[in-house]
Amino acid sequence: MRCRSPSALLWARQLRPLQSGPNMRHQGGMKTPQNIAIVGAGIGGLAAACLLRDAGHDITVFDRFDGPRPIGSGLVIQPVGQEVLARIGIAEDVIAKGAKITRMFGHEAVSKRPVLNVQYDRNTAGAFGLGIHRATLFGALWEAAQSRGVVVRASCAAQGAQDGVLTFEGGVRHGPYDLIIDASGANSPLSPIASKPLPFGAIWGTVDWPQTALPRRELRQVYRRAERMIGVLPLGQMPGDTAQKAAIFWSLPVADYGAWLERGLDAWKAEAEDLWPEFAPFAAQITDPSQMTMATYTHGTLRRPYRDNVVHIGDAAHRASPQLGQGANMALLDALALARAIDMANGQDPAKLYAQARRAHVWCYQTFSAIFTPQYQSDSRMLPALRDRVLYPASQVWPIPKVLTALVCGDMIPPLASLNR
Repeated sequence: MRCRSPSALLWARQLRPLQSGPNMRHQGGMKTPQNIAIVGAGIGGLAAACLLRDAGHDITVFDRFDGPRPIGSGLVIQPVGQEVLARIGIAEDVIAKGAKITRMFGHEAVSKRPVLNVQYDRNTAGAFGLGIHRATLFGALWEAAQSRGVVVRASCAAQGAQDGVLTFEGGVRHGPYDLIIDASGANSPLSPIASKPLPFGAIWGTVDWPQTALPRRELRQVYRRAERMIGVLPLGQMPGDTAQKAAIFWSLPVADYGAWLERGLDAWKAEAEDLWPEFAPFAAQITDPSQMTMATYTHGTLRRPYRDNVVHIGDAAHRASPQLGQGANMALLDALALARAIDMANGQDPAKLYAQARRAHVWCYQTFSAIFTPQYQSDSRMLPALRDRVLYPASQVWPIPKVLTALVCGDMIPPLASLNR
């Protein structure tokens, strides 16, 4: 089966074949466009498509979907991610549709002690996280890509890449391309990443924001030790719906998901509301288990996120738990770093420049994710006690609050290192 366009509304163009290596080429002092393929029409893939198209490159995006559709529930776009969206030209629209988050706050269910308290404006006045449904962000990026004339080929399940040529199901081949960008996520068929499954996951759902005393500008979480975590994230609006939305999530061991289904919704709601009474009007909107989706997570990083003519970005290059709320932001930063590396290469290998620019930032956040996750999602009794009685009190002593704010905002260290400008 041949790959096809997912919509008659997509711009159709005949791409000019270019036969060169991955570096931006020069002719008479003028940069020559590259012919670039992107595998994966997710957040990172569409962001890369927009940024590289703005730089004058020929872009084709391949995805296994039959038509454009996002997967997932809510996420937080941190200030560093918002900067990338601004560069694409969609930040104002996305912010208007999302929900500004000014604080992340959590408490222990039994003792009622605060466990988490991060305020976004501690370092920069007016800073905020943006709670948003993945469908809303995807829609904005999709429209931005279409408006730039990015070609998208649907029903294309990539299976391999070699010498700039992509191979798809049925033996279909496309290329050669000057560069192939793997943005196909955690299940990438092109990435050699070896990641470790994490024992805890979470079930996610999207509901209307109810009548509640909970503030609509805060991400709220409640914990019972580290074995249970309930959360409510304001999301703003979804496409085609004027109602204000919220993402709700419930942490549990991956192995316990079957038992959760067997127990039934009434048992789950009773347990959740006993831990956090304010959760009741959110949980009441869940009337069928299919409204909640189980998400599992892995942890791993490619030490060298490129090979030959292939560069890996986002979850195809590094994966971690969502505890720090950085997943989508890391993909956006990867896309911007790669676009800048190609633009600034000047005879150097842009893939290597990209990897060097992102290495320290990725390492930093992967490390902190590995440290923090067991404190909030594990069977440990010692770690949550340490968290509540030692680490949280210490986190409220200057200058640690500013450090935590920088960590959450995504700029604890420069995200693009030598490519920052």
